Amino acid sequence: MNIEQTVKRAMSDVAELSDCQLIETIEPDTLLLQSGLDSLGYAMLVAQLEEELGIDPFTELAIKVYPATFAEFVAIYTQGLELQND
Repeated sequence: MNIEQTVKRAMSDVAELSDCQLIETIEPDTLLLQSGLDSLGYAMLVAQLEEELGIDPFTELAIKVYPATFAEFVAIYTQGLELQND
């Protein structure tokens, strides 16, 4: 499973549901605040990813600082999945 592709697809799904417009290309250094999703969109994204992946790394890993970039967001999910599989 490619977490980066899963997150990008989920972001696209959430943007469509919440009537947001994602930027054309999301790169690892793309700031989440500039991606096109609003705060409700990110809440929906985390809920959708929890449903799909079976984890909420923000709760399970006790993340204190929300990620700023797309790469940081993906890294948190990667770490959460690694811990789940151990």
